[in-house]
Amino acid sequence: MATYKAFLIFFLNFLHLSISKKIQENTPLSLSFPIKTTPLSQNLKINFLSSSKAMTKTPSSLNYKSNFKYSMALIVTLPIGTPPQDQQMVLDTGSQLSWIQCNKKKLPKVPPSTIFDPSLSSSFSVLPCNHPLCKPRIPDFTLPTSCDQNSLCHYSYFYADGTLAEGNLVKEKITFLNSQNTPPLILGCTTESRDAEGILGMNLGRFSFASQAKVQKFSYCVPSRQGKASPIGTFYLGQNPNSHMFKYINLLTFPRSQRMPNLDPLAYTIGMVGIKIGGKKLNISEKVFRPDAGGSGQTMIDSGTQYTFLVEEAYDKVRDEIVRLVGPKLKKGYIYGQSLDMCFDAVNSIEAGRSIGDMTLEFENGIEILVNKENMLDDVGGGVHCLGIGKSEKLGIASNIIGNFHQQNLWVEFDLSNKRVGFGKVECK
Repeated sequence: MATYKAFLIFFLNFLHLSISKKIQENTPLSLSFPIKTTPLSQNLKINFLSSSKAMTKTPSSLNYKSNFKYSMALIVTLPIGTPPQDQQMVLDTGSQLSWIQCNKKKLPKVPPSTIFDPSLSSSFSVLPCNHPLCKPRIPDFTLPTSCDQNSLCHYSYFYADGTLAEGNLVKEKITFLNSQNTPPLILGCTTESRDAEGILGMNLGRFSFASQAKVQKFSYCVPSRQGKASPIGTFYLGQNPNSHMFKYINLLTFPRSQRMPNLDPLAYTIGMVGIKIGGKKLNISEKVFRPDAGGSGQTMIDSGTQYTFLVEEAYDKVRDEIVRLVGPKLKKGYIYGQSLDMCFDAVNSIEAGRSIGDMTLEFENGIEILVNKENMLDDVGGGVHCLGIGKSEKLGIASNIIGNFHQQNLWVEFDLSNKRVGFGKVECK
């Protein structure tokens, strides 16, 4: 039973990674990071951290602006180490632990410039076995750790799709150009990976980048993908000069003692109340968007998941409305990525998009996210366009997830100090 509970915790915290992998399995980008531990180079000077060593004090306000590339994920570039090395990382509000690529091999699909070289950084340190984190079942860390053959802190877990991931925990600084830097943060250091990007974990967990760097707020603006290969968005750590136009909704919080098998307590959970399609309010009970006694029905906003997923009762009502509007034009028997089944051939997609119209996601306090009809259907290749909404149960989860596809042309701000999320409709450039 203990083994089952441990697996369940790992499953919930890393499920969104495998969701992206399943949907994008035929694309260059995958949000699954299988890792193997290999001995560090003998000529690399390793700084071992004492378990009692105090952390450097973090600046009270971190302010940083950068651009990011948007394809199926938000790929930011952060200056890591001393002197800094630019690292591409997937901005993921559904993950806790951040990863950097420390590959020693030159892989054909991974440009050398994206690989972090620990030997060039004076602030890089590895966690030894006697570090407090190097103990199994650390509360809310969800990574079982152990001591490897090199006396380094080693961890391993399985993704929901069965992929084994393992590596070493390290500490490293983020060194910004405006003389701001973080103290050494706990990161994962990969030694072998088939992906070019790392992960910037930004959820509410105490080991996320946002928590460790004591980020008061952060925000991003996802640009429209219409007619663009890799559009550019904007990312802020700290104050956003556009925040005066945002409308805020309070986060739903859950006590740590409240254990529910289907709930992710570290996610950004918001109070959704309804859905409108083409101006018509669908007959969906508000209870469907709230966690029940077992945690099912939680509604979270996640930059690391591409599409939006709804629990069965909500999804069925959406599908019924789509069938009513454009049923004869649906591509019969077609499912994209094992999850999207409301799809159209190119010849029908334009007319279908017009007939479906806009979608509005409704939240507490009258807050709404308007998804324009131009961003309802996604070109998934092969002349096929799919409505970017899937059924959560097809992925083995019981949550509502608002993915980045339905965050296009929208400022999303995570105000951690006030425990709220802000939205601002804008044309992201």
